[in-house]
Amino acid sequence: MNPSILQTPIDYLKGVGPSRATLLRSELGVHTYQDLINLFPNRYLDKTQYYKINQLQKNSAEVQVIGKIVHLKTVEQKRGKRLVAKFVDETGEMELVWFRGHKWIRENIKINTPYVIFGKTKYYNGFSMPHPDMELLSEHQQNLRVAMQPIYPSTEKLSNKGITNRVMSKMMQQLFVETKARFYDTLSQEILEELKLISKSEAVFNIHFPKNQELLAKAQYRLKFEELFYIQLQLITKKLIRKQKIKGFPFPVVGEYFTNFYKNHLPFELTNAQKRVIKEIRNDIGSSAQMNRLLQGDVGSGKTIVGLMTMLLAIDNGFQACLMAPTAILANQHYQGIVELTKDLDINVILLMGSTTTKQRREIHAELEEGSLHILIGTHAVLEDKVVFKNLGLAIIDEQHRFGVAQRSKLWHKNTYPPHILVMTATPIPRTLAMSLYGDLDISVIDELPPGRKAIKTVHRYDSNRLKVFKFIAEEIQKGRQVYIVYPLIQESEAMDYKDLMDGYESIARSFPAPDYQISIVHGKMKPADKDYEMDRFVKGETQIMVATTVIEVGVNVPNASVMIIESAERFGLSQLHQLRGRVGRGAEQSFCILMTSFKLSADSKTRLETMVRTNDGFDIAEVDLKLRGPGDIMGTQQSGVLVLKIADIVKDNEILKTARHYAMKILKEDPSLSMDKNKVLLYTYQQMAKHKNIWNYIS
Repeated sequence: MNPSILQTPIDYLKGVGPSRATLLRSELGVHTYQDLINLFPNRYLDKTQYYKINQLQKNSAEVQVIGKIVHLKTVEQKRGKRLVAKFVDETGEMELVWFRGHKWIRENIKINTPYVIFGKTKYYNGFSMPHPDMELLSEHQQNLRVAMQPIYPSTEKLSNKGITNRVMSKMMQQLFVETKARFYDTLSQEILEELKLISKSEAVFNIHFPKNQELLAKAQYRLKFEELFYIQLQLITKKLIRKQKIKGFPFPVVGEYFTNFYKNHLPFELTNAQKRVIKEIRNDIGSSAQMNRLLQGDVGSGKTIVGLMTMLLAIDNGFQACLMAPTAILANQHYQGIVELTKDLDINVILLMGSTTTKQRREIHAELEEGSLHILIGTHAVLEDKVVFKNLGLAIIDEQHRFGVAQRSKLWHKNTYPPHILVMTATPIPRTLAMSLYGDLDISVIDELPPGRKAIKTVHRYDSNRLKVFKFIAEEIQKGRQVYIVYPLIQESEAMDYKDLMDGYESIARSFPAPDYQISIVHGKMKPADKDYEMDRFVKGETQIMVATTVIEVGVNVPNASVMIIESAERFGLSQLHQLRGRVGRGAEQSFCILMTSFKLSADSKTRLETMVRTNDGFDIAEVDLKLRGPGDIMGTQQSGVLVLKIADIVKDNEILKTARHYAMKILKEDPSLSMDKNKVLLYTYQQMAKHKNIWNYIS
């Protein structure tokens, strides 16, 4: 087939025309024949089976029945009328019901003539089917009929303008007639044979017009594999090219700063995981290739120390380092922490933020350019063009998913060779997502907590257990511990949330009266100075209970706090629950997290709570979160566009993703430039892919 026919604008397809074409473009992003072919169905109705009326089950399933209408009547009801038909076959009878469109149905229905009906059944003193799809048996037998009927993505606007699923199916049939859809294969013979995949043409035909479940499954597997395979091929090629072509600065020296800090100023013994990660980083920066590494570790796993030791290696080799954080609070926290850790070393560390004065900026710029400033810590302000380094050798980015790719590349251009890049995140990224989003980075994981930390015990309690929970709080305070009680805060219902918080505060104040107990309260309506004052009292141990909204999620460190109570825990997302739990368990004492809820819980809420009780492992939690929310939500809008998949699903198709990555790596290992004869088809497809942003524009 001539590939250019697929680039024909959709307006030219018979039965479409200008107004429908405009709708298809705006609602579904369908501009060309190609786009329509790649509009894959969401689900399928199985029309391979016909039921007798006496075989129907009381489970409101979609079924197909052959029979005749023997009688039609109008029934008055409270609001308007309904039209009821008596439908029979040789085994029994049922009712067909219409609440609208009576006139058209009365005029067009043929009594005592065989029909095939399809729809959802209801059972109440016998079976009925509201608004069935109906087709005369004689026509049903002649039509090019799809036994597994595809259901295409749609929108309210399309339905209102008469572009129904049946219309979409007709367009698809017309498209296959016009293009005589024969597709070039886009996978090598070797892959097709080893994985026993069906051809491209068969796959595309059977995704739209499957004859049965088995052929549909083969078509889906083939197209999902292809989509994931080319994404992996792209990521791994990028990584290989970068390692070959992009030179970095080698840091061969392990010098005075690193050694002195490691031997004399390290505040605690490094965990094995931290040692392993430092070793991986040293291997990277010791070679002449540029490092691009993602460092993942749960809250409190000690990423900052690893980051600092990498910076010391840069300074030992005569280079400068910078650390960029997404918010002023985080940047400031890094700054305070690093200044404290390096106070006995002769190192110049400076903080640069949006609020830094012009006079201070001038001084910072001057010190950076002459090289006397060793470590620059800051927010987005670091990226400004005016910020020029003498020789930037290492850039560390904290919480990568809050920075766009364009912002990251600005750091690259701060030097002749791009600096080594270390990306740190405390948001555990599920392995499947990491393989697809960060497949071009090397990944390190700190998967153990510092010694002396005990795992937090998490329990789920209902509101009816509140008195027992209060008794437990009193016992912990008796031991000299402190307690957080956190209430949800959701913008839309701020007034209600505020009321919940204040009601909660009053009931806690009644149960824990002064002067025996002191309570801090922190919420969004307070002035910053008042917030800081209350936080400070809690940090100093002057108050035993902190009642707060989620303000405390990031960056509060009170080692003496051992109990976290989360009210209305069903209203929080999994990652938020995990982050809040990470506020306790920072000292040597046993800590507890108590999830309070009402009895009314959705299935998703139950899964979230069960997961929290079952595990403390951030990666485990991230996997469950990914299943519940999908990749787009987890990565936030800046990254979600990376993974607009047409047919594969990173979560459900995890196994296919692993297979695709395995084959991509195996092929590139043997033939990095895809120049062997057997890989020509892969090279051609890959080059087409480079021209188009959308993977499916070239896969056909």
